[in-house]
Amino acid sequence: MAKAKSKANAADVKFEDKIWDAARILRGAVDASEYKHVVLGLIFLKYVSDRFEARRSEILADPELGEEFVDERDEYAAERVFWVPEKARWQEIASAAHTPEIGAVIDAAMREIERENDELKGVLPKNFARPELDKRRLGEVVDLFTNVKVGDAGESKDLLGRVYEYCLSKFAEQEGKRAGEFYTPSCVVRALVEILRPFEGRVYDPCCGSGGMFVQSSKFVEAHGGNLEDISVYGQEANPTTWKMARMNLAIRGIEADLGGANADTFYDDKHPRLKADFAMANPPFNLSNWGADALSDDGRWAYGLPPAGNANFAWLQHIASHLNPAGGRAGVVLANGSLSSQSGGEGEIRRKMVEADLVECVVSLPSQLFFTTQIPASLWFLSRKKKRPGTTLFIDARQMGEMVTRNARTLTDAEIAKLGETYEAYAAGTLEDVKGYVATATTAQIAAQDYILTPGRYVGVEEREADAEPFEAKMSRLTAELSELFAKSRELETTIKKNLGALGFEL
Repeated sequence: MAKAKSKANAADVKFEDKIWDAARILRGAVDASEYKHVVLGLIFLKYVSDRFEARRSEILADPELGEEFVDERDEYAAERVFWVPEKARWQEIASAAHTPEIGAVIDAAMREIERENDELKGVLPKNFARPELDKRRLGEVVDLFTNVKVGDAGESKDLLGRVYEYCLSKFAEQEGKRAGEFYTPSCVVRALVEILRPFEGRVYDPCCGSGGMFVQSSKFVEAHGGNLEDISVYGQEANPTTWKMARMNLAIRGIEADLGGANADTFYDDKHPRLKADFAMANPPFNLSNWGADALSDDGRWAYGLPPAGNANFAWLQHIASHLNPAGGRAGVVLANGSLSSQSGGEGEIRRKMVEADLVECVVSLPSQLFFTTQIPASLWFLSRKKKRPGTTLFIDARQMGEMVTRNARTLTDAEIAKLGETYEAYAAGTLEDVKGYVATATTAQIAAQDYILTPGRYVGVEEREADAEPFEAKMSRLTAELSELFAKSRELETTIKKNLGALGFEL
């Protein structure tokens, strides 16, 4: 059984790689930030079409429904299946794959789907007919999708969702710094989710990018036998194209979400002003400047102090805190490490007030090179409106975790992410013991003694090394003898080199 699963996974990865290779060929003269919408749009179109056809087959096979109900839209909507008009179905796309009109056919299909589904209006990309997009290569990519059947069952339905996520990560790797607008590395999101454990309630992300926080939350719920109906998703995103990507990403995962109806700046136009979330997760832009402090100086969200105009880190933290359920809402936020110790612009005072309000439950220092978008060291802040252990804060130094997956990129392993979750659970249960160099629990008084600086290294200390049993005198005698031998060998080699050069007529 295990072997069969392993083979299936290997096949899936090959398919994902195949799609990515095709995407790279398809790019041609199209800018990287634009052609990702071409590829992701095709994935979405294939997904909705296959889901529609699968549901259509179910209705026809059901003796209580059959042909009489096959065109009843409610029978599709009840299963969260989008209505796909006949001319927008994949067989129409596939039949035009090798014609010069393939781009126009896809654009028309996108418009038809938007016209028939209010929640998708203005969301789908309609730029396939552009002259710079190679139609022959576009047809080849359509052929690739035609050869995979999606929507028949749970595993096959999830395949294009995984392809979508895979391509998002590859586009992020390719775009580098610009990718920060839409992508948070999945291992970082999984670390947040593993500690927060959002099984049920309202889940909120005020800068949701392409929706990765919500996708990982739903995966966690499903993996632990939970019910997706038990969570409600709320998000907001300022960038219009990223907001559209999030809508497609969540739809392809079958996640119903309230993303505010349109893209909007969270600070100026909060789309969920009355929301009190049970869980919040966010990866805001690091050290965002000119975020609008002057115009928002009297805003009620700044319960712990007005954040400085030159850095939005504590604006994000306080905005999120203001949206937490007072009865026990919890949040996990990715921030630059400077937020742990900065004193400029009143940040140190805001941090002090947050600690004294018993809001900061846990801080995790992350290893370097996790992000495609920046080399700035980052950490995870966990806030809680009702701590499991009042008056204490958990500090984890995870800087030594992770493994390199490319020359420039690192990822947290499954075992390491699980360890972070287990460490927090032990802390919450009161059974955790401090481990030098890794984890420590500190009281508010101990944090005050450190001037409210929250850098985990200050609390966990340095890992203890095994004592060296060799006496100092004996060790020095051994090392100096070894060094003497190396010096003698060096002199011998020097003599040989000079002799060889002399034989060639070169003197040193």
